[in-house]
Amino acid sequence: MNYLSQSISVLLAFILLSQAAFAEPNLNVAREVQHAGDILSLAEAEHIAVSDNFGLASMASRAKAFAEIPPQVGTLPDPHLSLGVVSLPVDTFSITQENMTQMRVGLSQEIPFPGKLQAKEEAAQFEAESASYDVVESRLRLVRNVNIAWWNLFYLDRALEIVTRNQELLRQFIRIAETKYTVGEGLQQDVLLAQVELSKLLDVEIQFVGARKGEESRLNALLNRPALETIRLPEMVNQSLPVLPAEAELHQIASQERPLLASQGERIHAAMKRVDLAELDYYPDFKIGGAWGGRSGVNPVSRQSRADLASLGISFNLPIFTSSKQDRALEQRKANVEKERFALQDATQSVWAEASTSLADYTRTKQQASLFKTGIIPQASQTVDSMLAGYQVNKVDFLNLVRSQITLYNYETLYWRALTGARQSLARLEAAIGQTISKKLVKENINE
Repeated sequence: MNYLSQSISVLLAFILLSQAAFAEPNLNVAREVQHAGDILSLAEAEHIAVSDNFGLASMASRAKAFAEIPPQVGTLPDPHLSLGVVSLPVDTFSITQENMTQMRVGLSQEIPFPGKLQAKEEAAQFEAESASYDVVESRLRLVRNVNIAWWNLFYLDRALEIVTRNQELLRQFIRIAETKYTVGEGLQQDVLLAQVELSKLLDVEIQFVGARKGEESRLNALLNRPALETIRLPEMVNQSLPVLPAEAELHQIASQERPLLASQGERIHAAMKRVDLAELDYYPDFKIGGAWGGRSGVNPVSRQSRADLASLGISFNLPIFTSSKQDRALEQRKANVEKERFALQDATQSVWAEASTSLADYTRTKQQASLFKTGIIPQASQTVDSMLAGYQVNKVDFLNLVRSQITLYNYETLYWRALTGARQSLARLEAAIGQTISKKLVKENINE
């Protein structure tokens, strides 16, 4: 009987220490890890992704290519240089035989109607600005995806930690149940029940390990790392969650800061400039040119050297098929402006919906995390302690003791799911409004 009492006392101390590890009041301070260089923090993951992600690098190269277009389309066309022989007699191929034979060199330049080059350049500049906003948008999405993957990995680490701790607790339960059964104070079914629950936890561990491998591969892909590279995360993070601005204020911020909307606005400006260009197409373009004809030989009349000849000219196109060409082009450009405006309105509604959904998810998971941390888990922990004390004096059956411990395990796991879900919702919200939640926007939660 003394052995039984000692064993139960050891179990009680083990459980109390396990619960104390979760109920530690200073949860907002990360634990120090001996090999800090092996730990991948969220900030470091974001930095690596932004620096090394191929998709983001592709978008940056695309924006750079667009930035090279405006100077090209805003420059005059290349001049034309012409060289030739005029009025060369084919019987002798002599350049001195005929009076009009000349060696001609000419230069011509096309000149678009005033305003066309500027309109082309400005339209291309707006498109280049749109491409640069697309890079910022891609960066936002990348950081959001890194956050989601990182927090998923963090949750799985905490879940595995809880599973491992509860497996050890159930092994302790099994030993105590076996001891009580040996001395005739327990039932064999208690031992079998604990073994079944332990097997269930082993199955849960297998599922969590497999899920972690998959999430690790996804995060490695975002960081441009080998898929099989092992990632270690901090064991604890700041668990406080901020109070966010109102939904209407977030919508206003998104309208002003979201790169997706800014990019679409630049596309509208580019389309409007192309309307201006279509209106200028009703006016002709010009082409001016000049030529110099050098003649050889002597004028048979004056007996003097033949004079060289100069030619000057100007030409322009005649836009006379306006009903089937310029009119149709103008209507096309106007319709394209409307299309881009409708696209902006659609994108704005989508962004607002994204922000509202993320805010709702954040509020829900934040409240759940607070409820688990301050209410449910302490109550469940007290229940386990009470059940364990009752079990020692045979006032609580083994089934209720095991169920209370499994319930506590489930609540602890749900707490970390809610906390990481809130962090992921916050990351989605930041991507939706195009701005990091900073002290300018956040009122610190005085209840934390």
